[in-house]
Amino acid sequence: MKPISIGICGLGTVGYGSFTVLAKNSAEISRRTGREIVVSHIATRKIKDGQDIGDVKVSADVFAVAEDPDVDIVLELIGGYETARELVLRAIANGKHVVTANKALIAVHGNEIFSAAKKKNVMVGYEAAVAGGIPIIKAIREGLSANHIQWLAGIINGTGNFILTEMKEKSSEFSAVLKQAQELGYAEADPTFDVEGIDAAHKLTILASIAFGIPLQFEKAYTEGISNITIEDIRYAGELGYRIKHLGIARKSEKGIELRVHPTLISEDNLIANVNGVMNAVMVQGDAVGPTLFYGAGAGAQPTASAVVADVIDMARMITHPENSIPALAFQEDSLSDIQVLPISEIISEYYLRIMARDKAGVLADITEILGDFSINIEAVIQKEPRDHDAQQLLSVIILTDEIQESIMDEAIEKIQALEAVGGKVARIRMDKLED
Repeated sequence: MKPISIGICGLGTVGYGSFTVLAKNSAEISRRTGREIVVSHIATRKIKDGQDIGDVKVSADVFAVAEDPDVDIVLELIGGYETARELVLRAIANGKHVVTANKALIAVHGNEIFSAAKKKNVMVGYEAAVAGGIPIIKAIREGLSANHIQWLAGIINGTGNFILTEMKEKSSEFSAVLKQAQELGYAEADPTFDVEGIDAAHKLTILASIAFGIPLQFEKAYTEGISNITIEDIRYAGELGYRIKHLGIARKSEKGIELRVHPTLISEDNLIANVNGVMNAVMVQGDAVGPTLFYGAGAGAQPTASAVVADVIDMARMITHPENSIPALAFQEDSLSDIQVLPISEIISEYYLRIMARDKAGVLADITEILGDFSINIEAVIQKEPRDHDAQQLLSVIILTDEIQESIMDEAIEKIQALEAVGGKVARIRMDKLED
């Protein structure tokens, strides 16, 4: 049987990692697919020192791979938006299957790409786009396909998780740990996508689509970063039995779909609260299976290449037996739901509030009265004792609340901030039990 020919676009960390996995495990891969898989064309501007690709054809132009009649599957590993989009659509137009590790591309342009692929009867694989080597796409799309997925929550950005872990363990401020992450290569020179939640929102958008059978809607995802989290917040959360994690949460309710990325207080007893460093983890709750947890390396050459090559293997099987094809977003295209994605103002959550208030009699009573006026129940309070009795000294008042709609909490916080004895903005972190 004729070998399946692979064209790799981009020979960076993931591109070369995929090449080496395909070469190193070629015999095992052939046993799984029933036919040989070979890399026949690579597009890269430069072969780096130490990159041995043998006698494989090399082009400087990625579109040469998309136009190569001998290539069966194109690996889009260049990243970015527009060039990657054009490359993928051209490959599809030429009847080629595509594998990508580009979460931004799928989250923003996935609906267009999957529609084009269906018309040309080709496949698009994107397992590596979310959580690196963790096979979470396959788990939700196939392994949990018998379930109504009720919610999912994940640590899906290793950089943010590393920063929060280091802040907790070493009592270091955000700026110092961010610099350390950049020096270690975990964070880019411009860390915005990681620390402000954009990268995680790309991934969450994809997970929500395959979990709930909705079109990709990245523009409706709420994102909030970790740059305002302080050592005090982490310490107070710990005193109350919680950890702060930067979570992506998608939950289905009668009102719609919650799609949000933000710092979250979760119980220190929860498994995901103990996922530290650059590791990723995703919890998925299904109505039949109950809670499941997927844990592993969320980035890196070999883990991500593992996911890329797994897609190649699936495609090789389906090229040989096309009747086994699985819908791109898990659900049949004409069965995708139009259920709305809820604005953050409509979600219901418990809250952690840190209020800086002056050491004056009656301040706590004024705060609790405001919360009571909005029917917000208080679950716990920590009021720090002053070192002296300077009425102008700002002290931390920590309050944990019961569940309330976000828009109501917004109004209550506005009233609290207007109190004469309160200084500055109220720090607010959502809480989640990660239960039904």
